[in-house]
Amino acid sequence: MSKSAIDTNDAAAIQAAQDSVAVCDRSFCGIIRVSDDDRIRFLHNQTTNDFQSLKPGQGCDTVMVTSTARTIDLATAYILEDAVLLLVSPNRREFLMQWLDKYIFFADKVQLADVTNETATFNLIGSESDTILEKLGAEAIIGQPYGTHQLFDGGVRVAVGSGLALPGYTLILPASLKATVWEKIVEAGAQEMSDRAFDVLRILQGRPAPEHELTDDYNPLEAGLWHTISFNKGCYIGQETIARLNTYKGVKQHLWGIRLNAPAEIESAIAVGDEKVGKLTSYTETADGYFGLGYIRTKAGGVGLKVKVGETEGEIIEIPFVSHEYPE
Repeated sequence: MSKSAIDTNDAAAIQAAQDSVAVCDRSFCGIIRVSDDDRIRFLHNQTTNDFQSLKPGQGCDTVMVTSTARTIDLATAYILEDAVLLLVSPNRREFLMQWLDKYIFFADKVQLADVTNETATFNLIGSESDTILEKLGAEAIIGQPYGTHQLFDGGVRVAVGSGLALPGYTLILPASLKATVWEKIVEAGAQEMSDRAFDVLRILQGRPAPEHELTDDYNPLEAGLWHTISFNKGCYIGQETIARLNTYKGVKQHLWGIRLNAPAEIESAIAVGDEKVGKLTSYTETADGYFGLGYIRTKAGGVGLKVKVGETEGEIIEIPFVSHEYPE
């Protein structure tokens, strides 16, 4: 499917995620296992969130950034008794293995392993996800805080959070169980969702992705990832830049959704009148029309702002995954 068309199966899956429940096979996403005695301190020092406050069975979203606070990837971390599992973007897994390894010094007790090929990862998305868990015998996790996870019979780890700003769960399981568990989930009533449909939903939800919204051009505050950042945890890579941007209200642009009245090209300039105010970073067609994500200069405005994206008219709207200030 091209970005300019959406088929009926994908449309049905997106609708199910918004109204009932869909399941998407995300096994191509990366899973990095971080183990040994210094794993928590190490991840605390390499990423934006506060790992030292987390206990086994808990989890969080966190961002890997460069020394100048440019975004590398948005990851979800799950704290186990003897390791941490990092769920990372598929096109960042090899880079992150090398990047993290670079910061392991001689005395550090940290082991990295790419366990992607040994595991399968599913996202359950939608308000009726709980009914699927009940049928899987995993109802004990229902109602727990975001990132909470538990290992159930058969080796299926279920974590709270769909990967989007919709209710749901992430399942991580041995690759050998993939076909069996998938079949159980579909038989229990979940609509199958393709990777294409997930990407459409990602854009509608406003989840930033590497090579689109997460690049050397943007920092996590601009990307709307305030919920992944601890401002009082102390030093980590990129911390000084992020602290300064927050203290001095220095965020010069924000990620927004853009409802478009015609197709548009990624990388197109976003303008108000004759003035360029931003750039389109993702684009899709949906059953309801055309939609994109883009960075808009803070001073230009926000929700309701009328813009031109290339030659296309558009309007700025809110997207549920991001926030533009620190959550209270």
